Amino acid sequence: MKQFRIRKDDKVVVIAGKDKGKIGKVIKVLPKKDGVLVEKVNMVKRHMRANPYRQQPGGIIEKEMPVDISNVMVMCDACAKATKVGYRYTEDGKKVRFCKKCNEIIG
Repeated sequence: MKQFRIRKDDKVVVIAGKDKGKIGKVIKVLPKKDGVLVEKVNMVKRHMRANPYRQQPGGIIEKEMPVDISNVMVMCDACAKATKVGYRYTEDGKKVRFCKKCNEIIG
């Protein structure tokens, strides 16, 4: 199974594509498609049929579509920049992610 440096609830910035520069929170990571769903990024309109069993109305809805994971970078909370992610172990033996620009722990 693939391991990604981006996880659910991370704050990311889009670095390529039509939504370049937008910042959002990761809703879901899709490892089979190498993609991520980012809040309010790559919005599309879809025609949905009403589903009375789920109490869903029909009509045209806007929803997020996956963005390739290579087109997003993690935003560091400390330095507020898009950064690469590294891994290190703490004194108690826990593996944590850190910002390569400011060496602060992410998450």
